[in-house]
Amino acid sequence: MPTRTLLLATLSFAMSICQARDSVAEVYSVYFGTYTSGGVSSSRGIYRSLFDDERGSLSEPELVAETVNPSFLAIHPSGKYLYAVNEVVEKGGWRGNGGVSAFAIKDGGQLELIQRRASLGGAPCHANVDATGKHLLIANYVGGNVVVFPILGEEGLGEPSCVIEHEGSSVDPQRQRQPHAHSINLSGDNRFAYVADLGIDQIRIYRFDETSGVLAPAEPSLVKVTPGGGPRHFAIHPSGQFAFTNHELTAQVTSFRRDPASGELTPVVTLPTLPEDFDGRRSSAECLVHPGGRFLYVSNRGHDSIAVFRITPPTGEIERIEIVSTGGAEPRNFLIDPSGKWLLAANQNSDKVVVFEIDATEGRLRSTGRAVGVGRPVCIRMFPLGD
Repeated sequence: MPTRTLLLATLSFAMSICQARDSVAEVYSVYFGTYTSGGVSSSRGIYRSLFDDERGSLSEPELVAETVNPSFLAIHPSGKYLYAVNEVVEKGGWRGNGGVSAFAIKDGGQLELIQRRASLGGAPCHANVDATGKHLLIANYVGGNVVVFPILGEEGLGEPSCVIEHEGSSVDPQRQRQPHAHSINLSGDNRFAYVADLGIDQIRIYRFDETSGVLAPAEPSLVKVTPGGGPRHFAIHPSGQFAFTNHELTAQVTSFRRDPASGELTPVVTLPTLPEDFDGRRSSAECLVHPGGRFLYVSNRGHDSIAVFRITPPTGEIERIEIVSTGGAEPRNFLIDPSGKWLLAANQNSDKVVVFEIDATEGRLRSTGRAVGVGRPVCIRMFPLGD
């Protein structure tokens, strides 16, 4: 869509919000990463919507950048840039290259491509910008490595400051013959990076130098999870005292106690994310901690649901309190808005994003009946409008 048209749509939506109430609620730009290939798809790249956090409503999404398989997104702290992994294996073979794209966020939310470069591994699937805004960290599923790129603003991304190759395997003969780095997350103090590697059943722990952009093994350098689990995503509690990982292959979630000084993780408990009598496909996708720190959420593909857990400090114990349908098929990434009032779930195989209201006391999810259409949505990222 032309920038002028998108800007007019943005202004129209924002004005309708102002007219609907006496005080103006926070309005966010919401970007959707998608799959554009690999099946029947109506997606052409990255889409943008506006989110009103008073009403929990999304405007009709608009295409803001055409790019191949932008499955995971990261927004720069300044709100000026957006980065997308291009989840492909372009050269074939075990270490075929995927891509990573840098965009400038223009007036009206349109994205302007600055640069696309090789990700130095195949099927890159996760990305994060560090707290200083100087480094982009990505995980390559095929090849099992993590890469740090310097952020050069309007010039895009520099040559990598660090590339770390994982080694090893685990017990699943189809999915765990090699390492598969599936996510990379930074601690709140920007001192540690945690890599969930599905292929070797480990969370790798690295010290992160925010000046040089170099990762180095922490001490201890890893924690092992139950063989065959396949850790996929990772979330750190707002206090920094606990952390959580979901197991893609067994549909479970593990809570850890976390030492903020050393980065060490100590397993506390592992629980199923599915009903005990479920005998269908088991495949968890995302795990997130509520901003208030009291609740944990995990999405289930196959069962098409989100499991809700209560977190008990100071032990880090978790207790499952409900499992709720996502109102669609193949829920992938989901997002909780900064206020903690709303959860947005991306249903990849039913081409829609569904809005849930979060009960402030119990953490339970209530469907609002509101949804928007997005072709094969995978990732959701949010940033305050106008920041």
